[in-house]
Amino acid sequence: MLIYLSSIWNSRYFLFSLVRMDLRTRYRRSLLGLGWSLLQPLAMTCILCVVFRHFSQAPIRDFAPHVLAGLTAWNFIIFCSVQGCQCFFQGEAYIRQCPLPLAIYPLRTAVGGMFHLSMGLIVVVGVCSILRSPPGIAALASLPATLLLLFVFGWSLAVICGSANVFFQDTQHLTEVGFQILFYLSPIIYRLEDLLKMGGARLAAGLQWNPIVPFLNLLREPLLNGAPPSPGDYLRAALIALAAAGLAAALLGRLQKRLIFHL
Repeated sequence: MLIYLSSIWNSRYFLFSLVRMDLRTRYRRSLLGLGWSLLQPLAMTCILCVVFRHFSQAPIRDFAPHVLAGLTAWNFIIFCSVQGCQCFFQGEAYIRQCPLPLAIYPLRTAVGGMFHLSMGLIVVVGVCSILRSPPGIAALASLPATLLLLFVFGWSLAVICGSANVFFQDTQHLTEVGFQILFYLSPIIYRLEDLLKMGGARLAAGLQWNPIVPFLNLLREPLLNGAPPSPGDYLRAALIALAAAGLAAALLGRLQKRLIFHL
């Protein structure tokens, strides 16, 4: 494993050139350019607050940051999953010519997603500072560990979805449908405490098994409440990320020499 990771590190300049090319392609001839990374979550938050604000008992100063932080984490996860479905097909020309580690191509997706996640966090911190209060230093110090867990989870999802899509190319469509369902089963546009107040204790307890929830809590606690996340949330998120990483590593081990024949 260490040898494999060191080979990825040795190819870092190739990786970063791919990420840079993706960002340039995405924002080429765009008036706002990278500003869309800041505007998109803000626009979605405004729309969701207008539509769903009356279903929540929380004031707007609490509800808007809750939705914005949830969307920021969600967009990263769905980006890694849906875009990851095409990661090996996008790198097909390089895979045929260069014997590089296959993990570089889903890593390309995860690094691009992490860039947009970082832009989104800037917006979240700004909105929280305006509507609530600026997060403290102790709270912000917990973010690097959260971002690391999210990065491992997103990279693993890109590997899993990309590997599955090579052999079954309906995977991307199924992923899009599955995540659309999961969106409403995740506390992004609503709060679990609101479900409890409306008598949905059983539903709220069931949603705690959602693998996305620990990552949402890790991001929301320091930014919204100014407190480091609980050890329980760190443990749950770490177990989920490690389980996904283990599955991704097993897939890469089996496909490293055989994937080229299926592209």
